[in-house]
Amino acid sequence: MKKLLVIALALCMMFFLVAMASASGDKAKTETVNGWVADSQCGVKGAMAGQEECTKKCIEKGAKMVVVTDSDKKVLTVENPDALKGHEGHHVAVTGHVEGDSIHVESAKML
Repeated sequence: MKKLLVIALALCMMFFLVAMASASGDKAKTETVNGWVADSQCGVKGAMAGQEECTKKCIEKGAKMVVVTDSDKKVLTVENPDALKGHEGHHVAVTGHVEGDSIHVESAKML
């Protein structure tokens, strides 16, 4: 009986540890990046002042909205472009979940 209780307790502990490890691995880290809202067609070339109209036109034609970071000129594809609607061509601080080469925007502030 004692052996069965010890085995059951060990299994419960193992399942608990596996659940905790998978839960912590699923959460993307929230970051704030400063950069320019541009389009995937122009990318880094469109990351400067005065590109608002060009960026809007390219996005309307099907290009994806991106954020080009100030620090390393990394191009992050915006997963939810509606969150940055109205900021096309602007210099912004974007807070969101960065995963690989994409960002899910939570908020944006003009710089």
